[in-house]
Amino acid sequence: MKADLMRQFDTQVNEFMDSLIEESASLGSSHVSTVFPLSDKEKSKLSDLFEVNHIRTIYHMFIALLILFIFSTLVVDFIDEGRLVLEFDLLVYAFGQFPLVVVTWMCMFLSTLVVPYVLLSVWASVYPTSNHRALWTVLAGSLLLLYQGLCLGFLPTYVVLKNGLPPASCFILILEQVRLIMKAHSFIRENVPRMLVTSQKDNYPRNPCIRWGYVATTFSQVLGCLFYAYYIFVRLCIPQFRSISMQLFDLRAMVLYVFNSILPGVLVLFLAFFAFLHCWLNAFAEMLRFGDRMFYKDWWNSTSFANYYRTWNVVVHDWLYYYVYRDFLSMTQKRFRAAAMLVVFTVSAVVHEYVLAICFGFFYPVMFCLFMCFGMVFNFVLNDRRKGPIWNVIMWTALFLGQGVLICLYSQEWYAQRFCPIQEPSFLDLLKPRSWTCTPQTNTAVDAH
Repeated sequence: MKADLMRQFDTQVNEFMDSLIEESASLGSSHVSTVFPLSDKEKSKLSDLFEVNHIRTIYHMFIALLILFIFSTLVVDFIDEGRLVLEFDLLVYAFGQFPLVVVTWMCMFLSTLVVPYVLLSVWASVYPTSNHRALWTVLAGSLLLLYQGLCLGFLPTYVVLKNGLPPASCFILILEQVRLIMKAHSFIRENVPRMLVTSQKDNYPRNPCIRWGYVATTFSQVLGCLFYAYYIFVRLCIPQFRSISMQLFDLRAMVLYVFNSILPGVLVLFLAFFAFLHCWLNAFAEMLRFGDRMFYKDWWNSTSFANYYRTWNVVVHDWLYYYVYRDFLSMTQKRFRAAAMLVVFTVSAVVHEYVLAICFGFFYPVMFCLFMCFGMVFNFVLNDRRKGPIWNVIMWTALFLGQGVLICLYSQEWYAQRFCPIQEPSFLDLLKPRSWTCTPQTNTAVDAH
């Protein structure tokens, strides 16, 4: 009796396992042909979160807010002008001289695609058999530095300053300048050591096909974010800061302007994150069939600024970690970790301030001070040992306040530069913020965007 029961149980288990294997095989074959084969680790965080209806509703709330911005602007313009105004003059101004931007970018991109690779290939073919290895290395390195200094360093900055490009056009060229310099450096830094040892090639996760519908959706979201930012500046920033430049400095008014700038500042922060780190990078990763989409992590859950710095922009963080922090430790034999961290913060702060100074056309080191002062302090005070919801609240409070300060001070300086121009500024005038000395008595009737 016991033997019969065991045989019957064994038969049923085998039948169940066979049916399970067949079902999983059929599901697996259909999954490969219809579902995007990205693991949870490789997906962008928002791609996973948007599959949850509760999170998707927050996305819908932002769309509803955009609709209200559009509706309020149309109603106010209709009341003021007696007609619907759909000119988008601010966007037209911000992206002015766009053909020049495209031509300059193409020169930068194509040269980055060719020059570092050619120099590395020539050096790698000559170096193993040469009797003058040091000479060849110095020559190739000098040519690379000369190329980076002239084509990637001088050219875009000269084009921006010589032609007086408006802000958005400036940001395109200067941010691409920084990206391509980082790209060229990492390419050389990664491939020179391995060429001396082995000829191994990298293997990257690739996707079997391109979802063009997904690409179109992400680019449309980028376009939507541009219009969103347009309405934020038109409705929340320009009316406020155009008037502040016509008033004498008042501490109470300045505090109110900072807190009134928190809402537009936070919205611009979210839009920049969503448009670039999520939509833009995912669109190009899709077109290149690149499988790893971990461009950012769940920075919104951070309970420390140390974790926020690591998860906000994973691409830039990894570059700074591998090519600044670790290389500095390697050169100092791992004896100065605090100094390595200081170098990382300094490089990041200088680059951020350089981008803003060139694109806005004035030097006002608010971003640099926030990075080097508050950023460094928060990195050590709000460190990874801080856990719990209260620290997440503190992180968000500091982030919101910082965005308000940035939007307020840079907007105030932007209008001060236009309402109180100096015909022949000295070097000290270029370093001193114009908003500190611009008063109603010295204002000129200058119309500024």
